[in-house]
Amino acid sequence: MLRLFTCSLCLILILLQGCSVNPVTGKREIMIISEQQEMSLGQEQYHPAQQSQGGLYYLDPELTFYVRQVGEKLAKVSDRPDLPYEFVVLNNSIPNAWALPSGKIAINRGLLAKLDDEAQLAAVLGHEIVHAAARHSAKRMQSNLLISAGVAGLGLALDNQDYRDILVGGAAMGATMAVAKYGRDHELESDHYGMQYMAAAGYDTQAAVELQQLFVKLSEGHSQNWLEGLFASHPPSPERVEENRRTALTLPKSNYRGKDAFVKATARLLKTAPAYDAYDEGVQALKAGDADKALQRANQAIKLEPEEAMFYSLRGDIYKKQNKESAALKEYDKAVSLNPDYFAHTLKRGLAYKEKGDSAKAAQDLRRANDLLPTSVANLALGDIEAQSNNSAAAISHYSAAAEASGAYGQEARQKLSRLDLPKNPERYLQLQTLKDKQGRAFITYINQSALEVNNIVVEVALINASGWVMKQDTLTLGPASPGQQAKPVFSAIATEAAQRKDLSLLTRLHSYRLR
Repeated sequence: MLRLFTCSLCLILILLQGCSVNPVTGKREIMIISEQQEMSLGQEQYHPAQQSQGGLYYLDPELTFYVRQVGEKLAKVSDRPDLPYEFVVLNNSIPNAWALPSGKIAINRGLLAKLDDEAQLAAVLGHEIVHAAARHSAKRMQSNLLISAGVAGLGLALDNQDYRDILVGGAAMGATMAVAKYGRDHELESDHYGMQYMAAAGYDTQAAVELQQLFVKLSEGHSQNWLEGLFASHPPSPERVEENRRTALTLPKSNYRGKDAFVKATARLLKTAPAYDAYDEGVQALKAGDADKALQRANQAIKLEPEEAMFYSLRGDIYKKQNKESAALKEYDKAVSLNPDYFAHTLKRGLAYKEKGDSAKAAQDLRRANDLLPTSVANLALGDIEAQSNNSAAAISHYSAAAEASGAYGQEARQKLSRLDLPKNPERYLQLQTLKDKQGRAFITYINQSALEVNNIVVEVALINASGWVMKQDTLTLGPASPGQQAKPVFSAIATEAAQRKDLSLLTRLHSYRLR
């Protein structure tokens, strides 16, 4: 009860100290994440978020420059013009855009291809600027912190490790923030104030209505899973269309659409759109097991846009699936040469080198891929390379990093880490415990914190007097325990005597174990 009261008091103090004025709406709100933390968070997570969402669209720097110009034009008339705004175009076919704290904004190639003019682009960017200016991302994180604190007060724990990918370390945070959903209020707020920024910058705000109509149209007739991927952070709705219509009636009128400038800036993007359509079809075909169709689509994409690295990477994936390792390595090499700054191409080439037996080149690529975006895949492979070289300390370090991830790679890393580190540090993984029943009898058990099945645990128990002398000693053999499980407790007369006498203490020590 005291613990619950103390935690509740801490929460109240946090709430009282964290009140601030929303710089966009002017409302008083609870904020426990400081502006400095917000700035650091956006800066640290921007690059990992970009990498996890396809990397930069590098083929058309003039398009990125154009998007940046439009974004900066809107940022100047926003409620937080001094934020360190950045705007990038990502090489991703999903029609989406997102914002991280401190004004780190990205728009996907796939969304740009769906827009008609600069005014619609301004509607997208204005919306994202509001998310940053109104600190919506920080509030999402804050809500999770408050929920965690409240549940902790009840003696419970939250498991936030629900990532479905291979990211490890802090990189997982940026990827999650980029696709996490905003609440209804934040979406409507960003629509409303984003349109105000559009009007202040001289754009036709009717474009924001058209944008929401486009989103609703795109979402019709598709499964919920597809919709989640399409508008991961911004769910469309007819309600938003109507709200935008009402807002447009209250704002100054402008006819500026920026059609000519937009058409010029997106000329290459639209010209090569069929290449990316072919690529997307190829990816789906390969997932469905149709390698022939996938190869046909990859070749078609390369013919239409021979400078796109991920088309060659897809062809490498196809050859790898067909056990054509040398051909796959050649394709990955081409992909890296065209775009050395995207983690996936370098990671795939590193894995290909590893399978070929070239550990030196593999390690070089895998480390480079990890520098771009830390993954369980790269760390697991690096752990294998170090283990083969009998460098157990380095292997343990990489396996430990990979073990942070969920999924098959994380599980494999945890098993290899246990096999390597368990003999060195058995007490770290096999945690002995003494339990008592209502009759005062004591039992010895252990919790298996390794990723391996363990059996025949031999435990030494000793009764120690106040002078440190061993009065009695014995050995117990405990039964099996699966990973994360507790073994069946075994009665110990010595442990029972120690529990019943204040002048004696119990000493337990792990003697030996066997893997099942």
